[in-house]
Amino acid sequence: MDIDQYVQICKALGDRNRLEIVTLLTGGEQCACELLKRFSITQPTLSHHMKTLTEARLVEVRKDGKWSYYSINCPTLQQFKEFVHTLSCTKDKGVCVCL
Repeated sequence: MDIDQYVQICKALGDRNRLEIVTLLTGGEQCACELLKRFSITQPTLSHHMKTLTEARLVEVRKDGKWSYYSINCPTLQQFKEFVHTLSCTKDKGVCVCL
């Protein structure tokens, strides 16, 4: 994964609804209809959010007839978590010195 992919993920997670959707999906696959029930948004707005999350490769979609089922793309999330874990910072005389 390269820096552009990390940027795309950060942008996708920068929206409150999308961050909440990802949090919900960590509990397992969800139908779009179930996600709509949990949020006060329209179907087109949900579609926009899901498109952003799938383009960032954080979420995968499975179609079953007219229904869409979404789940976390575990390898991408794991790589992103590992990247975030490499970021560190120590304080030196009150100034943050990133390592």
